[in-house]
Amino acid sequence: MAGSVLIVENSPTDPPGRLGEWLAAAGLQPHVVRPHAGDPLPAGVDGHAALVMLGGEMGVHDDVPWLEPGKALLREAVGTGQPVLAVCLGAQLLADALGGRVEPAADGPEIGAALVAKRDRAAEDPLFGPMPLTPDVLQWHYDAITELPPGATLLASSPRYQYQAFRVGAAAWGLQFHIETTPELVRSWAEHDGLAAQGADVAALLARTDAVHPDLEQTWRPFTERFAQLALR
Repeated sequence: MAGSVLIVENSPTDPPGRLGEWLAAAGLQPHVVRPHAGDPLPAGVDGHAALVMLGGEMGVHDDVPWLEPGKALLREAVGTGQPVLAVCLGAQLLADALGGRVEPAADGPEIGAALVAKRDRAAEDPLFGPMPLTPDVLQWHYDAITELPPGATLLASSPRYQYQAFRVGAAAWGLQFHIETTPELVRSWAEHDGLAAQGADVAALLARTDAVHPDLEQTWRPFTERFAQLALR
């Protein structure tokens, strides 16, 4: 399984989507485990080349039986130097597992198409170095990372929430935002979260997210390819 990537799907609401397709095209065969459907989480990466931890509607401190094993899996992968890519809830789990802090988003949820800004240290990063200065992202989170793990490197920020992307050690990356989405998936999130009933202009939000998806692919597919190349080395 040296050419495979272990993908943890924490919720049916957030499948691997385009991220899984990009990884496969780059040479990493996705091996998806779905603890929400009863799949047991392995204790380690078990010969896979990399680990991807996806998002979900729960919080890192919720009483969900597979979250603590997921954190243990992240700690094991980071400790052994396995490449890790953790997305949204996955990034929050990575931060929490390694001594950071995650709390309810004090400035309210961050939802929809947005930009983040690279920090100076990102220039030295093997994945973020070639990125544009302000890459497009898709935000959808109600909690926020409020403290990074000790020794983590901050790679990207936004005006509302500072900790948008970070690296722990040499090869574990956390992204507070989403890169794996499709327009159809975002529509399902808007419906699931009842945004229309909360008074949000859902049509405008979806128009913006539809428009940003080609830009997401242009930026984040090469990022994913760099991650796959690093894992395969």
